[in-house]
Amino acid sequence: MRQNPSSLVVVANRLPIDDSVAPDGACEWRRSPGGLVSALHPLLRHTPATWVGWAGGTGPAPRLPAIDGVRMHCVALTAEDLRDHYEGFANATLWPLYHDAVEQPEYHRRWWEAYQRVNQRFAEAAAAVAEPGGLVWVQDYHLQLVPRLLRALRPDLRIGFFLHVPFPPPELFMQLPRRAELLRGMLGADLIGFQRAQAAHNFAQLVVKVLDLPATDRRIGVDDRVVRVGAYPVSIDTAEMAALAGRPDVTARARRLRHDLGDPQQVILSVDRMDYTKGIEQRLKAYSELLAGGDVKVRDTVLVQVAVPSRERVGQYQILRDRVEREVGRINGEFGRVGEPAIHYLTQPFDRAELAALYRVADVMAVTPLRDGMNLVAKEYVAARVDDTGALLLSEFAGAAAELEQAYLVNPHDLEGLKQMLLTALRASPDDVGDRMRAMRAHLHRHDIRAWARSYLSALDQTGSLVTRLGSTG
Repeated sequence: MRQNPSSLVVVANRLPIDDSVAPDGACEWRRSPGGLVSALHPLLRHTPATWVGWAGGTGPAPRLPAIDGVRMHCVALTAEDLRDHYEGFANATLWPLYHDAVEQPEYHRRWWEAYQRVNQRFAEAAAAVAEPGGLVWVQDYHLQLVPRLLRALRPDLRIGFFLHVPFPPPELFMQLPRRAELLRGMLGADLIGFQRAQAAHNFAQLVVKVLDLPATDRRIGVDDRVVRVGAYPVSIDTAEMAALAGRPDVTARARRLRHDLGDPQQVILSVDRMDYTKGIEQRLKAYSELLAGGDVKVRDTVLVQVAVPSRERVGQYQILRDRVEREVGRINGEFGRVGEPAIHYLTQPFDRAELAALYRVADVMAVTPLRDGMNLVAKEYVAARVDDTGALLLSEFAGAAAELEQAYLVNPHDLEGLKQMLLTALRASPDDVGDRMRAMRAHLHRHDIRAWARSYLSALDQTGSLVTRLGSTG
């Protein structure tokens, strides 16, 4: 029986809440650097909705209060589910494969069984809370089977699926032992959204090759249905970040941070999850070689590396964190002075105001992932530069590069190229930096989070009622 029916249901692996609940029972939105929650939070504050997801622990599902009017519907996971579905098939099989196999994907049959089991549980939870004819928006690679499973349970629903990470080329995806089931799972949706047009093209090619279905980059025939496919680049609440960055307390905090860093001539900032796709090691090596060559001097230039811990129970991530910390220690030991480290290395998460202050401090923002679906940190930095200063060094392999064309674009796999482009950004004239930043800021104001939501949901919602509500909040 359906409980608390909702016209919009968001289905994602995690609920957007802090891991801990206050003694008074209050919860807050969990806002990590970039990511799904940062994208959807501004939308859902204005749209009556239910969020279906996992609360972060194991055992029975807790009952959680609504946050900003959004109902929280928790899906229970066992310790085995967490190990085999989340840490296993999602993040040790799909994640590396979808990111160009930067690390070797692992394949285990019990992981696939857990992925099926957990996807079924999420589909049943969504079916329980969606009102007749409602919209269900399934998010990301953890839940690729949910659209088809949900359609079997609730054929009355309009189902959307959005993949926030890259979708790989056919030659990589074909390695998956259960590739056909994953494709069929996604095809349960009415609309499949990707970050870039190339991903939609990859998907269409695979549907033809693996399932022998009629397909173009925009439409795929499945039985008696047509599944629409498209690129819908995710964005941020540009106005919110600009307002936050312009607040007097944030501006004052930025001045204090710069003073605490020793008032250097230039500050380089990177904000990442600790993940092997983010190019942290390549970035540190490039900076180390610039220091060794005398192109950058510690007293004049400071690198602040924020690396928020991620998936700490997955072995590859533990190894990466150890390697990064050893390299930071080596660089500081070789090039730093007493009271003047070459790299300020921070692993704690920051709240939004502190992040905005860091963005205001940074003369150069280095966003150099080896592969990224979008990377909202790059967009947040641009939005925070309310005085049109600041240089964005951006990987060609981040989805954001297709939109922020005026950034200093770089191939992060090319160490010499990375070094030279970092120097170019550091030495760029104020006029060049300003012209680039103004163009990127103008683009973000036109293509913000609400434009993204309107674009996707207008394609999914044939009645137009939800999109009308979205338009009234812009």
